[in-house]
Amino acid sequence: MNDTPHEVSPDAPREESPAAPPQEDSAPRRRGGKRLKNFLLALDSWIDSSIYAGGVALHAGWDSFVAFTERFNVQGPARVAISIASICMSWGAVGAVLMLALAVPAFQETSDDWLKRAELSVTFQDRYGNVIGERGIRHNDTVPLEEFPDHLIKAVLATEDRRFYDHFGIDIPGTFRAVLSNARAGGVVQGGSSLTQQLAKNLFLSNERTLERKIKEAFLALWLEFHLTKNQILKLYLDRAYMGGGAFGVDAAAQYYFGKSARDVNLAEAAMLAGLFKAPSKFAPHVNLPAARGRASVVLDNLVDAGFMTEGQVFGARRNPATPVDRKQDDVPEYYLDYAFDQVKKIVETLPRDYAERSFIVRTALDPNIQKAADTAVRDSLKQFGKDYGAKQAAMVVMEPNGAVRALVGGRDYGESQFNRATDALRQPGSSFKPYVYTAALMTGKYTPQTMVVDGPICIGNWCPQNYGRSYAGRIPLITALTRSLNTVAVKLAEAIGRGRIVDLAHAMGVKSELKITRALPLGAAEVTVLDQATGYAVFANDGMSVDPHAVIEMRTPAGDPVWSFAKNGPKPKRVIPENVIGMINPMLNSVVENGTGRRAMIPGTKVSGKTGTTNAYRDAWFVGFTGNYVGAIWFGNDDYAPTRKMTGGTLPAMTWQKVMAFAHQGIELKPTPGLGGQPAPALDGAAAQATPLEIDGVKRPVTLSPAAAERLIGLSGRMLDAASQPIRRPTAAAGTEQVPGAAPAILGSN
Repeated sequence: MNDTPHEVSPDAPREESPAAPPQEDSAPRRRGGKRLKNFLLALDSWIDSSIYAGGVALHAGWDSFVAFTERFNVQGPARVAISIASICMSWGAVGAVLMLALAVPAFQETSDDWLKRAELSVTFQDRYGNVIGERGIRHNDTVPLEEFPDHLIKAVLATEDRRFYDHFGIDIPGTFRAVLSNARAGGVVQGGSSLTQQLAKNLFLSNERTLERKIKEAFLALWLEFHLTKNQILKLYLDRAYMGGGAFGVDAAAQYYFGKSARDVNLAEAAMLAGLFKAPSKFAPHVNLPAARGRASVVLDNLVDAGFMTEGQVFGARRNPATPVDRKQDDVPEYYLDYAFDQVKKIVETLPRDYAERSFIVRTALDPNIQKAADTAVRDSLKQFGKDYGAKQAAMVVMEPNGAVRALVGGRDYGESQFNRATDALRQPGSSFKPYVYTAALMTGKYTPQTMVVDGPICIGNWCPQNYGRSYAGRIPLITALTRSLNTVAVKLAEAIGRGRIVDLAHAMGVKSELKITRALPLGAAEVTVLDQATGYAVFANDGMSVDPHAVIEMRTPAGDPVWSFAKNGPKPKRVIPENVIGMINPMLNSVVENGTGRRAMIPGTKVSGKTGTTNAYRDAWFVGFTGNYVGAIWFGNDDYAPTRKMTGGTLPAMTWQKVMAFAHQGIELKPTPGLGGQPAPALDGAAAQATPLEIDGVKRPVTLSPAAAERLIGLSGRMLDAASQPIRRPTAAAGTEQVPGAAPAILGSN
């Protein structure tokens, strides 16, 4: 077969091909595609040429800029100086932005009515209606600036800010001078804040020593200088500064320390007042007169150095220093007032936003006799035994079972330290925490005081707690384990019921501090305050009902209008511990006092329940106890957590607690303790029987009439009935008198 292709003749028949599509629309379509193609090519060309032209222009511009800057080319030292200046300006701009950001929160305090806004002004009364002190700030504008003595103004300016009328709110030369002086002395010997900066701090900021606060202070000083005149700033400074002794402002300080208006102070007194601005608690004349006079002498030196006075003009003030009025008889419960004032501020926050009143009369639960007894007992115990035990501080709270705080001691000396150790110091409670553990166990229904438990070794991981005597008692009843304060039993109970249950119960009983759940929790490793412990134990004395600790009983306006009362507005008690559990735990705590570690706390004729507490290395020693009338918690130790010399809760704390409570129970109607069924108090023997009852200024606690006796007495005297709406006088521990407001039967019978 021939595979070569053969030629086809033109005349030969052809195979018919398919019909071609119509050709009418093909031409316009080709024309549209061609136009799109041309457009895209033009666009691409334009983009390419634009980029190229832009690059050429940019390159030409850069060349022109380089040529221009070449004219300013600097070499040598000038170049270094300019570089440093540029860096400083850059970092300065960054710093300015940062400082402004930090100052924004402070500026938010400067509302439109900041100058008119009144701070709280509170006058406090004790439970009988007697004035006991004041807290807060009044806008005291009763003494115009022009009526202040010239030597007083000069003394303040010479000491606080000599260039006050020359600077713009920040005294830059004065700041550098202070920095140099402090550097030479190796410490802070001279302040660098201007008077305006100090006013800004007093008005808007706190006393915390932080860089953020100093930056805010500087910005606010500039803000004050922009909005006020120099004389207005000076007047505000003289009226708002704290001057010690609870006095705010120069005029109030002059009245408090010298019994006269600031208009009438002489040069020596003015120098002493001017010296208070730096450290009122340190230089207050009623606290440390030699220090106050020494500081006044420095102020007189400043007057001469500043050229405001001559040595001859201040000579008389040097020879005859100021003598303040005697304030030794003023028994002002400063720690208690601080605590009450904090409560008032919280109450005010709950009032309606549009409530404008800022001045209040507040009646507190303070019993001045018990307060003085507590102050005296704490001070005497530290003075007599503190050195032997190595303890320098103590704190105590005494309250009614319903939470009304009758007395509060925040430390040995308010003049030395205003830190309130009763409300703010967190310390380990040691074994005084164990009642929460035992109560939680009893509430499970699996235990009773007679339930047998085994006192023996126990280890949780590598932690193996031991008893105080490093011995074990074997199989014993639960009540005996608490009486002997055995550590191993408390730990076993916590393991059996769960440590979370114990924390929940303690918080429900009023312990506000955070309780960290650790293995050592049942032994009192978590930190609490003295007020926490008093509140928690008050639930035992209050038959298992919740307790809200309070100093404020009622608040009124100066016109007498009611604002707030605890009975009406305070939280209502609720059941925390079942009655049957109270009937078990309270006898167990009574056994601790009568048969265990708390025997030194026994009170003649009164059943006492409570618990001692001692922490590792003897750093903290506690006794917390209660009767049917009062609850008391006391702590001894050191602020720096230094260990004591083997002081336990059953020694100095229990002894001091007994002195205060024995005094408080004199001459009152004794109430039974819930759960004890009115059992008679045991007869005391040994040291407890020989203890001398505490006396205040040689006088025992006055007898308080019972409600029935007061009613009978009023029935015998028509005059007393007429006086029921007027203050009645009754003898006090200081052999004086003390007012009892109207409704005499109820007040006289309440303790």
